[in-house]
Amino acid sequence: MIGHTDNAIEIDAPVPFVFAQTNDVRSWPELFSEYAKAEILEEGTDSVTFRLTMHPDEQGREWAWVSTRAWDTSTWTVRSRRVEKGPFEFMNITWTFEELAPDRTRMRWVQDFEMKEGAPLDTAGMTERINANTAVQMDLIKGRLERRRRTVVGFHDVPANRRRGGDLRAMVSPATSGSTSGFCGAVRLAPGEKVTEHYHPYSEEYLFVATGELRVELDGEPMAVGAEQALLIPRNVRHRLVNEGDAEVLAVFQLSPLAPRPELGHVDTEEYPGEAS
Repeated sequence: MIGHTDNAIEIDAPVPFVFAQTNDVRSWPELFSEYAKAEILEEGTDSVTFRLTMHPDEQGREWAWVSTRAWDTSTWTVRSRRVEKGPFEFMNITWTFEELAPDRTRMRWVQDFEMKEGAPLDTAGMTERINANTAVQMDLIKGRLERRRRTVVGFHDVPANRRRGGDLRAMVSPATSGSTSGFCGAVRLAPGEKVTEHYHPYSEEYLFVATGELRVELDGEPMAVGAEQALLIPRNVRHRLVNEGDAEVLAVFQLSPLAPRPELGHVDTEEYPGEAS
């Protein structure tokens, strides 16, 4: 007898955000209630092999197994299977993600499996258990992902991007909050630091200087932007930020709309000092 379950839930978040968050296996102990630990054994650009360890059961036993997972962002589909099968003859899971609206996603899990002879549960019993547990876990994931979209993000909560100079951090973005039309963040520049010249082919940039004073060069034309002043940087305009003062500069930026893909959002026209030619 082959077991089969088919469950779905609607989540108030964009498909790319739900897809990325649920494919971050490292975070599964914070996303699911049943997993105590997730260990990455092998990782590729569109696949991962990992070991999951559950919280101890009533007898204090810790159940663990190895699975592999591969995804396709063109179809928003994930296929997973157990490598260490335990009581299963096999266990295969297909996750699909469907956009119902720009900020609403249907997440569906289809599981096909068969139990080994002599397993603690037969296939019918495991089908009932999986259906019950899936409903619990999906509801938890829905609540946790929807709350993540409303989480306050601090400057030091995200990694620094120093590729163009300074300490730049994208704080509210598709990755952190599931934003769909742009992203914002802040950059700190010590005296003498700069952000090297680049431009944005798809996005306007809105720059607000919170503290200090910046020299902003637009297509080579310098202008001073002081504390509590703002500046629009149009699409395709080359720009460089320089702190020529004696105090640190803190500037807030927002870019909108998003580029079709993240790597298309910035075009560098100047190498960061120290980079190889």
